[in-house]
Amino acid sequence: MATDMQIEAGWRIARACLVAAGWAIACFFFVEWARPDSGVVSVSFAIIQPAAINAFLACVADPMRRRPLRFYLLIPVVSAIGMVLVSIFVLQEGAVCIAMLSPLWIGFGMIGAWLAYTLRPRAEREADLRDTFAVHGLLVLPMLALILEGLVPVPIDTRTVTREVVIAAPAEDIWPLMQGMGDVPDNAGHWTVSHSIIGLPRPALAKLDGKGIGARRHARWQHGVRFDEVVDGWQEGRAIHWQFDFAQSAGWEITDPHLRPDGPYMRILSGGYDLEPLGDGRHLLSLHTTYEAQTHFNGYASLWGELFLGDIHDNVLAVIRQRAEGAI
Repeated sequence: MATDMQIEAGWRIARACLVAAGWAIACFFFVEWARPDSGVVSVSFAIIQPAAINAFLACVADPMRRRPLRFYLLIPVVSAIGMVLVSIFVLQEGAVCIAMLSPLWIGFGMIGAWLAYTLRPRAEREADLRDTFAVHGLLVLPMLALILEGLVPVPIDTRTVTREVVIAAPAEDIWPLMQGMGDVPDNAGHWTVSHSIIGLPRPALAKLDGKGIGARRHARWQHGVRFDEVVDGWQEGRAIHWQFDFAQSAGWEITDPHLRPDGPYMRILSGGYDLEPLGDGRHLLSLHTTYEAQTHFNGYASLWGELFLGDIHDNVLAVIRQRAEGAI
């Protein structure tokens, strides 16, 4: 049977979770309103906030600092589940943003919980009003950091993701597929983390309208995603390059609004295929995409860009290889 002290502790932790969730939601909508250009995609919101919230939860869950460190480090893992539920059902975030935020939440949440464990002395009494006010003050730190972060210019980084595949087929069979694959069956390509687990839509069609410089490639993905690519590089049988055109694109509502390919945080710029003979009847086909990132944590974002774009490239190249080799 639970003791009165255990019941009271449970209610205290539950109230703290509600306060933390309410504060996080309020901060989300506030920064979306106050700084729609970069508020949510910021160090203060994505890094400092999980550290502060989990430190707050740790202080409330163990007001006299009697529990072991493993208890503190478990708090961010449990709170991450709540963060995912809030993101899905309240904030309407998609799987991509949740996948990108979860490691930050857990990692920096553990740092915040560890600091709460390390810096607080063991108490001989329950927290009084002054202590409680200081603990709640942790929740203000992300908003203060957001103000300071706004004074720091946002860096712009240009990065390129490239993938390759070896195809056992002549160039004359591969070159038409570089121009356009036509309709792509659902069973084409292969398993990837981005498509099979996170749920990114797979390419469904690619066709070329015209020939040479100025021709337009029409790309269609599953779930109604569509966009165009304008050819700006053409070497018959060897290479085709393009600039992305999202002016008439559609279907991006299935992804996260913060991750549109023509948004304020990321702009996908250009791409293309290059085909090289290997001298034994096989060919090396490479696909590259260049994009521009504009956040305060471009290095972290580039890891996900490498994963997402890399998986898309791998899937497209797998379809071309399967078709060129007669597998589909």
